[in-house]
Amino acid sequence: MFQRIQQLYRPVLSRRANGPLRCLFVITSMPVGGAETLLVNLMQRMNRDCMIPEVACLKEAGPLGEEIAKDFKVHSNLLSSKYDLRILPRLVHLMTTRQVDVVITVGAGDKMFWGRLAAKIAGVPVIAAALHSTGWPDGVGKLNRVLTRITDAFIAVADSHGEFLRDFEKFPADKINVIRNGIDCDRFVPSDEARQNLRAELGLTRDESIVGIVAALRPEKNHAMFLRSAAAVLKRCPDTHFVVVGDGPERAGMETLIGLLGIRDRVHLLGTRHDVPQLVAAMDVFALPSLNEASPVSILEALSCGVPVVATEVGSIAETVLDGVTGHLVASEDENAMTEAMVRLLKHPENAKAMGQKGREMVQATGSLDAMVRGYESLAVEIYDSKVPTVQGSRQSLAKEQG
Repeated sequence: MFQRIQQLYRPVLSRRANGPLRCLFVITSMPVGGAETLLVNLMQRMNRDCMIPEVACLKEAGPLGEEIAKDFKVHSNLLSSKYDLRILPRLVHLMTTRQVDVVITVGAGDKMFWGRLAAKIAGVPVIAAALHSTGWPDGVGKLNRVLTRITDAFIAVADSHGEFLRDFEKFPADKINVIRNGIDCDRFVPSDEARQNLRAELGLTRDESIVGIVAALRPEKNHAMFLRSAAAVLKRCPDTHFVVVGDGPERAGMETLIGLLGIRDRVHLLGTRHDVPQLVAAMDVFALPSLNEASPVSILEALSCGVPVVATEVGSIAETVLDGVTGHLVASEDENAMTEAMVRLLKHPENAKAMGQKGREMVQATGSLDAMVRGYESLAVEIYDSKVPTVQGSRQSLAKEQG
């Protein structure tokens, strides 16, 4: 059975006797998206006596990468094109010169392949892959499977996600580690002020409802279904507005669809924003019609703000969106069901509010950001110490000195 690191982690000792581990996260870019926001939160909370985090973006740094560059080393523009094979020596050089101890790739695709291969060539002691979805979006799945043998750990974000990686993707069970996603429940809070502020920004009255989505504008997030459901909802709940937070390659197509549906005055494309906690807290309903997911951070953020969620039942979403308790689940690509669920919540605000309260209580109990951070630290240190015995001995000596 795979390990549930978040449930079993032990406090990590200070590594001052040997210096902290240098951890390089490898990712494509850092737009405002769930996995990227999760990475920022993870890096910001890491114990610098234990691990010093850096990030390598194969492409541009992106808004979040630029935002954290003042606090962390951010390496970017390493890949000039999809078939740029020079990415391998560039990554090897980076890992060698930065004396990286731990490499963690974030997400599937090319970064998972190049990041792990470069780490092996560079002699990095710990090689891990954190996965945030249940698909291989860019067709390099077979290549990624070849590198299973050199990978020390695959990180899943929920129990059912770990089971999927084991049973469907056939990753070795002893290499699968579950570290649940976590968010800062002190930042994502219910707020009447936030509700008023967003309505004032959009020129809405206090009585108009807002249904929102926070997700990078990528095909797998299925924004088209969100928009078509919005058009259907407006026929029954005309005092509703729809807010889309995030940016990406699907924006032009979404703008075209909005025009075709005739809902341009009711859909607000806010793009990249750095006040996401306030925007989410201003919503009456949060919707996520994704085609594939693992355990979306955006859903945890919405529930933490006391906002009920309507989402497709894919990946591990059913572990957080409890149907009829914290929101409603619908079948993948079922626009009619999503429309009905949105309407139900909009027409019964007291029930929606109660679901949101249940959601916040659940996230506070199970979605701790600190537990997630300690899980990553504990996993990296445990693997490193098992592969570099001299450090393990030093840690034991340090423990005796402190004890």
